[in-house]
Amino acid sequence: MDSRFIARMEQILNLYALPDDQRYPSVCYDERPCFLIGETVEGLEMKAGQAAREHYSYEKNGSCALLMAIEPQTGKRLAQVRDQRTKQEYAEFMKELAARYPQAQKIRVVQDNLNTHDVSAFYEAFSAEEAFALAQRFEFHYTPKKASWLNMIEIEFSALSKQCLNRRIPTKDMLMKEVLTIVKEREDKAVRIDWQFSIEKARTKLNRHYHQVNAENTKYKET
Repeated sequence: MDSRFIARMEQILNLYALPDDQRYPSVCYDERPCFLIGETVEGLEMKAGQAAREHYSYEKNGSCALLMAIEPQTGKRLAQVRDQRTKQEYAEFMKELAARYPQAQKIRVVQDNLNTHDVSAFYEAFSAEEAFALAQRFEFHYTPKKASWLNMIEIEFSALSKQCLNRRIPTKDMLMKEVLTIVKEREDKAVRIDWQFSIEKARTKLNRHYHQVNAENTKYKET
């Protein structure tokens, strides 16, 4: 954990602490690969005097990707199940996300440093005029490397895993139906994320790292 890590972490923690302002909504975004796995039933060799038996195994049916964003303070959600998660899918997702906030001056997006998560994706997917206009809608905040825990979308992915993503789903259509149904239910209930980790807690709980960056940070150490 170096100075760059701490700087990005504090920027995100400060963002999470700001009051809800729909002129500048704060949204957490990420993608998750989903593997499509089906069940197969195979008959086992029969022996005299024994009942017929069956063996359950699985077959791999490829993969797809879940692209998702959540506004933690309001519970608004946007999810898509796509074949891939390239720059094209990212750009199209962000275009739809921007359309969800027509009155916003800037949409603040927390995301990781994946090379597809860049405004260059807009220019590859749309005309220069449209790409530039779309880029102006966003203010991107990048998590430090190896710090996915700082992105609240991971909490939402964990909830989805417990409800449907932790079992075998054989087709993209079935996965899409189940995931989008659960996402809608959670949005209708306005399920929010109550984030507790603050800048103050970071400076005390992680003080060893802060001290390594600057000795003056010892003053934040827990007593």
